[in-house]
Amino acid sequence: MKIRHNVLLPIVSVFVLAACGQQSDKENDAIASTEKEANADAPFPVATIDETGLRERIAILAADEFEGRAPATSGGQKTRQYLIKEMQKIGLQPANGDSYEQSVPLVELTADPQRSAFSVNGSQLAYGDEVVFWTKRVEESVSFSDSDLVFVGYGVVAPEYGWNDYQGIDVTGKTVVMLVNDPGYATENPDLFNGLSMTYYGRWTYKYEEAARQGAAAAIIVHQTEPASYGWGVVEGSWSGPQLDLKRANGGTDRAPLEGWIQESVAQRLFAEAGLDFEEQLSAAATPGFSPIPMSGLRASGNIKNIIRESESANVAGLIRGAERPDEYVLYMAHWDHLGRNFSAANDSIANGAVDNASGTAGILSIADAFAKNETPPERSLMFVAVTAEESGLLGSAYFAEDPLAPLANIVGGVNVDALLPTPPAKDLIVIGNNASELEDLLQDGASKRNLYLGPDANPQAGYFYRSDHISLAKTGVPMLYAKNGVDLIDGGKDAGKAFEAEYRAERYHKPADEYYTDWDMRAMVQTFEVLYEVGAAMAYSDEWPNWYEGNEFRALRDRQRAAAQTSE
Repeated sequence: MKIRHNVLLPIVSVFVLAACGQQSDKENDAIASTEKEANADAPFPVATIDETGLRERIAILAADEFEGRAPATSGGQKTRQYLIKEMQKIGLQPANGDSYEQSVPLVELTADPQRSAFSVNGSQLAYGDEVVFWTKRVEESVSFSDSDLVFVGYGVVAPEYGWNDYQGIDVTGKTVVMLVNDPGYATENPDLFNGLSMTYYGRWTYKYEEAARQGAAAAIIVHQTEPASYGWGVVEGSWSGPQLDLKRANGGTDRAPLEGWIQESVAQRLFAEAGLDFEEQLSAAATPGFSPIPMSGLRASGNIKNIIRESESANVAGLIRGAERPDEYVLYMAHWDHLGRNFSAANDSIANGAVDNASGTAGILSIADAFAKNETPPERSLMFVAVTAEESGLLGSAYFAEDPLAPLANIVGGVNVDALLPTPPAKDLIVIGNNASELEDLLQDGASKRNLYLGPDANPQAGYFYRSDHISLAKTGVPMLYAKNGVDLIDGGKDAGKAFEAEYRAERYHKPADEYYTDWDMRAMVQTFEVLYEVGAAMAYSDEWPNWYEGNEFRALRDRQRAAAQTSE
């Protein structure tokens, strides 16, 4: 096993070295005294997270032996075996009958750009430079021709916001062109959708799904860097080459034949050819009452030649059975996979993923260990799920949501843990997608005991709440929480915290340098896991049913879900 010593960039080292010094005995005693007093009246057993065990689990999962934990590889198989053994050692029961694994069938589609094409009025757009496209249909050849183009604004149907970009038009067999993000971001109007904070309707995943529901032949998103929160290079790199998806019974036939992105400059040209002013249409699309606009005279054709490869991975899930209401569940989730190996790399070929997401996987195991040691068993069941293929599009959690190991209506709420940094102690915890659900009230209770405040998502317009595994459950209605270590460091404040985070994103994120180091300062991470333990404990040792806040886009789904469950009881 390779365990390395950390060498940080100079810009960060000043902050980190200042912050990494151990607290004095007096400071530690004061913190312990405050927590002991606050925990005296806790309605559930209090627990501590074992730092030694947490470190050991991170080090093992991030070791070279696991080869970057890519699904459907020998390293991925070793990871699954380790997780099962660890759950058995903790004392968790299998969550899928007599098995700890939920098999996740995968299919890899690779569009051959040399034999595939997307054209408008017979003029082929340059793959990579002007357009990137693919299909979710598991077929060797997918094609359509002479499909009328229609501009459908943001491609949103949101009854709770009184918004329907498909109002009054039938787009069956047509090519819909739409914008990324949602009208709230475009107008910065806090009363429109969620203002600058992206809603689920702003995510490309939703837009493609809605276009398919509307019967479109092709769904094209116009790329703009600011509302997307990433440049064209991310689009080209992420959506070209092999694309993993779930192997579904319908072979993806419920999706539009072609999905893709076009450069903004290409969109401007096409709008002009249709006699439309691009900037005027941008403004119109963000205005209530927008009506879809046919792009007169423009017709698209597409042809995709696929290379298809099937494989298999698995979610790994363990259970602590509830003593009083075992059919009600509290969920902890983290993805175990990472990027695997890049054999073309000159030096280190393994993307170990220590932060992303050995930290989260080790964390939910450590939380499970804490619950398993409690003398008083929980009233409700606790399920701990390490999901696969997050890096390939949240596929493991999507499969779990489609074929859950417990009825979704019976999942009280869930906590997702993804990529906790080993930052020095902070004054805050960060809630990604804050002001979403009553789980944040439970988080606040745990934070307050430790004199922590809850900080908002620093970049809500990027929609990070919709980019990790909890969204797969949230889309079904299940309340989910996604929280991280704070950035307002006790030593150095927000500048130090942001510098630490920026160094990781620039130098380590999705790179071989994301490795575990023996000199990690684990105090903030341990504290975060202890607070997240208490969020779950507050649900597991009670009969309360937290919900999404009023006005949240998932509230109506949850209300219907629970109402149906109560009717059938």
